[in-house]
Amino acid sequence: MPLLEVSKLKTYFHTREGVVRAVDGVSFNVEKGQTVGIVGESGSGKSVTCYSLLQLIPQPPGRIEGGRAWFDGQNLLKLSEKEMRKIRGRKIGMIFQDPMTSLNPFMKISSQLIEPLQLHEGIGKTEALERAIKELDAVGIKNPEQRIDSYPHEFSGGMRQRVMIAMAMISRPEILIADEPTTALDVTIQKQVLDLIKTRQEDLGSAVIFITHDLAVVSEVCDYVNVMYAGRFVECAPVRAIFSEPRHPYTQALQKSIPALQEKGKDLYTIPGLPPDLTKPIGGCSFAPRCEFADENCHSPGWQPKLVETGPNHWVQHCRGCVTV
Repeated sequence: MPLLEVSKLKTYFHTREGVVRAVDGVSFNVEKGQTVGIVGESGSGKSVTCYSLLQLIPQPPGRIEGGRAWFDGQNLLKLSEKEMRKIRGRKIGMIFQDPMTSLNPFMKISSQLIEPLQLHEGIGKTEALERAIKELDAVGIKNPEQRIDSYPHEFSGGMRQRVMIAMAMISRPEILIADEPTTALDVTIQKQVLDLIKTRQEDLGSAVIFITHDLAVVSEVCDYVNVMYAGRFVECAPVRAIFSEPRHPYTQALQKSIPALQEKGKDLYTIPGLPPDLTKPIGGCSFAPRCEFADENCHSPGWQPKLVETGPNHWVQHCRGCVTV
């Protein structure tokens, strides 16, 4: 049985401009110790998917319209706020996208690190501080005994991200959600952060849900990948299959966009056009207006492509006019 089983999750935002279908019926599983990637452009619904699992979306305007997220014998989407507080930070940890805005600038790192230990485990301040120092040391922060009393602004961007990892892992969660943890970091620090997450995952045996827009990062850390576009999964496959046999045109386009794969002397590849307006019903394939393989069948109103299995555990959103599936 999967550690986490998400089925037909729908999260909509009710705005003055209309209903934004940010997440529109996604399903996926996470096994113990596995790293599952959710990859796609900004605005595709990656972060909203995981924020929904922890009931962290603002309500209103957000609303979880349907689906279930089965974890530890209960549906996360139906739990009360009091029940969710027992899950967040203890059984499911999260590394947020921007550590500078996620860390409280007025509180020392020590206070922010020991809070989940005192809240969830009820241990004393002295013992909690000892655990916090060990966790800072485990994430590679030198002189943790002195640095633990520092404020967030006294750390570099890479060090703040390490502090965020320590905060997320200090309660030894069963699942870690990493929301674009390497955004705005240089390549060297990015590599260090990815290695650190992987090491801590192996040490604790946690599963990881890794959110990113970068397929190159996915290739380094993930076991299984869900490619997301316009609130839906368009391709789901083991990481090797995603790179060796990408079936959906959007997955292929993302792969072409990896700078390291570009030919020298040629312009960098960019996906033409813009993602669709999610406040309006999408007739046919959502990627059709930007797809080089699209024909009139792809735009058929009242028709929606569905995921079909095209290989072992390899699912693709089948478009009637697509020649790649």
